[in-house]
Amino acid sequence: MTHFKQRVFLVDGARTPFLKARQGPGPFTPVDLAVQAGRPLLSRQPFDRTAFDLVILGCVNVIADEMNPARVAALRLGLGAQMVAFTMQINCGSGMQSIDTAYRYIRDGSHQMILAGGAEALSHAPLVLRQSAVEWFGRVNASKSPLEMLRAMGGLRPEFFKPVIGLERGLTDPITELNMGQTAEVLAHRFGIDRESADAYAMESHHRLAAAQKEGRLTDEVMPAFARDGTVYDHDDGVRPDSDMQSLAKLKPVFEKPHGKVTAGNSSQITDGASWVIVASERAVDAHGLTPLAEITDSEWAALDPEIMGLGPVLSATPIAQRHGFGPEDIDLWELNEAFAAQVLSCIAAWNDAEFCREVLGYDAAFGRIDRDRLNVDGGAISLGHPVGTSGNRIVLHLANAMKQRGAKRGIATECIGGGLGGAMLLEAVE
Repeated sequence: MTHFKQRVFLVDGARTPFLKARQGPGPFTPVDLAVQAGRPLLSRQPFDRTAFDLVILGCVNVIADEMNPARVAALRLGLGAQMVAFTMQINCGSGMQSIDTAYRYIRDGSHQMILAGGAEALSHAPLVLRQSAVEWFGRVNASKSPLEMLRAMGGLRPEFFKPVIGLERGLTDPITELNMGQTAEVLAHRFGIDRESADAYAMESHHRLAAAQKEGRLTDEVMPAFARDGTVYDHDDGVRPDSDMQSLAKLKPVFEKPHGKVTAGNSSQITDGASWVIVASERAVDAHGLTPLAEITDSEWAALDPEIMGLGPVLSATPIAQRHGFGPEDIDLWELNEAFAAQVLSCIAAWNDAEFCREVLGYDAAFGRIDRDRLNVDGGAISLGHPVGTSGNRIVLHLANAMKQRGAKRGIATECIGGGLGGAMLLEAVE
């Protein structure tokens, strides 16, 4: 017996501005951000907030005061005490995984409408005590007499008061012991990406985002966020419209000195931000009189050596193209998360490398070159930032909006994922 599968639509979505992490914690926690993005999105819908079957939120750096931020956000958004909500974590893929989980639930008929998002406040990443300090605290707390405590206190060392930045540890792969920037350097070496090309890509990302802001292409997507002190945040504030090659060339390599290709200028920014999308079945679309942005028609996840995790988009997006018989020319728009310029350029090079495509992807020849005019047309994480648990959600939402604005028929959103994973999602215009 053939199991009937429902069509699945991305109906609407909204996000906060992405705010660059500067000195100390930013104005919003992950749940604060989720609420700021969710309120205007839900207020413009024609259905009651309790109409959702489920809430899913991607979040990597969950803070102690917001365990299961999906549930906390759902309650603060007024979705009701009966609303089931769970948080998921698959590193950089968390925000896309929330959409994919919703897509599969709805496709298979168990749900009709799901609120799927991602939220991350990297500026709130914790400071962590080093292991020696934790062990010292343990000895002090275990003391059973004043004399034992005095002896334990004698082990206090000045370095115990110097915490480790949790984010630095989180961005280092525990298997390869390479941080994410070093994995981009591995790819730059493998595919011959030079510093000038990486800087040129980064400059273009800033110019494209600045143009999108100036021309109003993000108006329906980016909702203002209001801090408790009354400050209004209304745009992605990491963008540098005047970015130029001369300024970028002055920056020194961060991870592989002195000859590395990855600098602070051609890497994604550390930011805070949240994004939501509404995913619905055809039945729910008809019942509520909704007008979808796009139809979700396929998705794929892939795994590879963590040392070359930046090729995750190639290994996840290519199977989608193979299943549908698509070549590069059949995909009107691509959103490929810009973790590092060298990583994006390596993916483009890999798709156009006949040897790589034969040995890794199973093609007889190269898949082909991705047209840069179809890739990240309004900039990406280098210019607007990469709040880890949010980015996968943002690129799917923006792909849907960009397709609608340009009358595009088909698009793929894809990303590399720390730990050696990749995710991809195929969107098509609604017939």
